[in-house]
Amino acid sequence: MSKERIVVTGMGAITPLGNDVSSFWKNLKLGKSGISFISRFDTKNVPVKIAAEVKNYIATDYLPKKLVRQTDIFMQFALIAAKEAIADSNLKADPERVGIVVGTSLAGISTLTETQEQITQSGNYRVSPFFVPKILGNIAAAQIGIYFNFTGPSYTVNTACSSGADAIGMASMLLKSGQVDVVVAVGAESILCSLMDAGLASARALSTQNDHPEKASRPFDINRDGFVMGEGGGAVVLELLEFAEGRDADIKAELLGYGNSTDAHHITSPEPNGRGAIFCMQKALDQADLKPSEVDYINAHGTSTPLGDQIETMAIKSVFGESAKHIPVSSTKGATGHLMGAGGVTELITCIKAIQEGIIPPTLNFVQADPQCDLDFVPNQARKSKVNVAMSNSFGFGGQNAVLLVGKYNEN
Repeated sequence: MSKERIVVTGMGAITPLGNDVSSFWKNLKLGKSGISFISRFDTKNVPVKIAAEVKNYIATDYLPKKLVRQTDIFMQFALIAAKEAIADSNLKADPERVGIVVGTSLAGISTLTETQEQITQSGNYRVSPFFVPKILGNIAAAQIGIYFNFTGPSYTVNTACSSGADAIGMASMLLKSGQVDVVVAVGAESILCSLMDAGLASARALSTQNDHPEKASRPFDINRDGFVMGEGGGAVVLELLEFAEGRDADIKAELLGYGNSTDAHHITSPEPNGRGAIFCMQKALDQADLKPSEVDYINAHGTSTPLGDQIETMAIKSVFGESAKHIPVSSTKGATGHLMGAGGVTELITCIKAIQEGIIPPTLNFVQADPQCDLDFVPNQARKSKVNVAMSNSFGFGGQNAVLLVGKYNEN
């Protein structure tokens, strides 16, 4: 495989903790929670009444009114994150040599369910001419291409909760193939609707701790009972090192490795021995040519599900051996909820900020340890610690596994 070096030159985010990278990271460090009672839809008849919504969100503050009418909210999040990342990178490149990869799990499901509900209640089948483009997953990438006039390769990745991480992985493959000099990799999601609430609750995937929203997501804690739905977008600008140096770009970090695997076990449950996660983490380490002991921080998938957190802990111990006891591991989903397709990107941004500032964000609501989850989970308060290399795990329904490794950029 090509050893072509890939670097990150821009970052953008819109999350339940803040509507740009700076505020997102600040509130993450402070241990704030973005989880509250749902305002996006009526929760009277649904079992779960909490989620991590993007706060103070008025779409026209960020995008032209005409574009807002034409887009689902997940597309808006994708565009907003991409705008920030591209501005942050001060990108100058041939439009034909810029690619776009977007990861999303459920695309325009909010528009889909809202439209069907309107039809059911009114009996009127007159729908917006933008209905179909608003529900299609690939239109988020198309809108980014149109907005910025990027005409290179465009892909949309749908690998459940691994979608954002896999968007970055596919971006790295595009860069290594020589087809592009730059890729804007984006993860975006908004599944906040009564149908998804009911469906995920029926699958016993969601926390039902409705009385205390900010304490409901409890990764690795013995009293965890499921994840909390979140929404948002994240974007990174990835470039070939030679190209970034040639335009004197401000390099934030280097993408060192990527692994992808499938459990081949079950449509929703992880393989009991962590086989796929172990293989995936090892693949990323092998691609980066790193020993487990060289990883300074792991941003865990850590969704706060009883089985998932336990198996991820087991997998980390299998891959890292004795080093596992000494590596700080945190799940930021205690603060953000589960951002689904956006999570892989926002969590990679978290890793990059940890490298830049030497601060590891905490795992919120870690009160009572689970004997089966016995790693250093950085409970409740951020920690100062030197980070040169960080790993980000993303695991999804269908046994989808994606792992990213990012490191401090060194010229040699």
